[in-house]
Amino acid sequence: MSTAYYDANAETFFADSVATEAAHLHARFLPHVARGGRILDAGCGSGRDARAFLEAGYAVEAFDGSVEMARRASIHTGLPVRHMRFDEVEWTGEFDGIWACASLLHVARADLPATMARLVRALKPGGVMFASFKEGDREREQGGRRFTDLTEAALSSLLTGLGMEVIGLLSNADGRPGREGERWVSAVGRKRSVSP
Repeated sequence: MSTAYYDANAETFFADSVATEAAHLHARFLPHVARGGRILDAGCGSGRDARAFLEAGYAVEAFDGSVEMARRASIHTGLPVRHMRFDEVEWTGEFDGIWACASLLHVARADLPATMARLVRALKPGGVMFASFKEGDREREQGGRRFTDLTEAALSSLLTGLGMEVIGLLSNADGRPGREGERWVSAVGRKRSVSP
């Protein structure tokens, strides 16, 4: 996955995304995370969500594949945001929740199972993961970025294939101005305490 777009357009992307309302998505995720628990914001972008989780009393770690976005997110959150990629995730059983909002959609479809398995491994038993994708069923290039679009069924199948229990699915319109025709699909999955 190339991060060149985000490095080159970090200032604009930060400004466009940092103030986008996401409380309705947080409300789908946080009730399933242990109070004050440890959350990993995987592909944190502007740091909008990491900051919201910190302010809600959670212990937060965050990373982004773009060096420029990681730098801006670190300033915005006050966290030491790591510059790293999904394929560098090596944690095992450390997080109560993982937030992958609009980040995994840049991973090639063929690589999604292995990439998401790394994140699932980083969860504690009983921990939850939120993941969101643009709604659709194709891989595409747009504006210098690659996207993997998923349907609710495909996202649900990915999670269950990794031994997760799907506890929430959501399809919603993009809330940003000028994006009214775009839709998103999101899921919350819980890592089973014991293997099925």
